[in-house]
Amino acid sequence: MVTFIRYWGPVCGYTGLIFFLSSQPHPEQDLPSFVSLFSDNVLHAIEYAVLGGLCYRAFHWGTNESWRRRAVPLAILLASLYGISDEVHQGFVPFRDSSWHDWLADTIGATIGAVVVRRIHSFWRTNSVREVLDEP
Repeated sequence: MVTFIRYWGPVCGYTGLIFFLSSQPHPEQDLPSFVSLFSDNVLHAIEYAVLGGLCYRAFHWGTNESWRRRAVPLAILLASLYGISDEVHQGFVPFRDSSWHDWLADTIGATIGAVVVRRIHSFWRTNSVREVLDEP
């Protein structure tokens, strides 16, 4: 249970934050002013890159070996499906709209996030092994 909370808790918390922000009719009023410097698609990609990285982390360390081997595609799939549900949800929020372009940006961001976290993990693991092997 501790493993589940440790790895899936951040995913659940972050998706809750996305849901909350998507429920706001004017989310730009709640965000820092520098956010307006970026296009909507870039913001979606960044938001879902974080989700993709968190999902990768959860699938890689918070599941069994079978799921661990498929952590990148599973992370992308889960984040992309959540992106679809978020777009449907936004279609019901006053002054918000739903867009397949936003979903595409979500999926691209999730892919980038999952791959980056995987590469960081691989780099860290490889360098840790080298340090152990190089010790006298």
